[in-house]
Amino acid sequence: MTSQLLPGETLILKDHPHWIVVIKSLVVPIILLIIAIVVDFTVTETGIAHFRTIVTLAAVAIAGLWLIVVWIRWQSNTYTLTDQRIKIETGVFSRQSKMIPIDRVQDCTTKQSLIGRMLGYGRVEVDAAGAQGAEVLDHLPNPDVFRDQVFVQAERRRTGGASSVQSHPSGV
Repeated sequence: MTSQLLPGETLILKDHPHWIVVIKSLVVPIILLIIAIVVDFTVTETGIAHFRTIVTLAAVAIAGLWLIVVWIRWQSNTYTLTDQRIKIETGVFSRQSKMIPIDRVQDCTTKQSLIGRMLGYGRVEVDAAGAQGAEVLDHLPNPDVFRDQVFVQAERRRTGGASSVQSHPSGV
């Protein structure tokens, strides 16, 4: 949201973790639905009336609630890059927000697995002056773009907004 920006601050990038986080979290509900389907097709007679229907409805309800929780948790994590800072927000009920001033960034490293490179996500580690250890932005979509923008914004802050491309004194 632009309402959370500081006066004079410009939004550069704002993103949630990559959609692969949602897919990874759906393993349990998918297994539940598979079990419900197997029970529905294999169980014929039990002492409980409408057993197959109850099992199917319970599995669908649990899978649906799980999907809602996963979606809300995914939406609640945001990575924001502005011309002044990096903001990492996490949490649904209790909110945690970390700020890294862009002019304090000393290093920004990206790491991507083979699958991450194919699907376009990775890990960005931001080292800032005065911080203990790197701040990790995991499952970030397009981590190279984020890293490059961090360096562009840090350079602009250090040079006072001047272009980093300098012309040769002789005009060549």
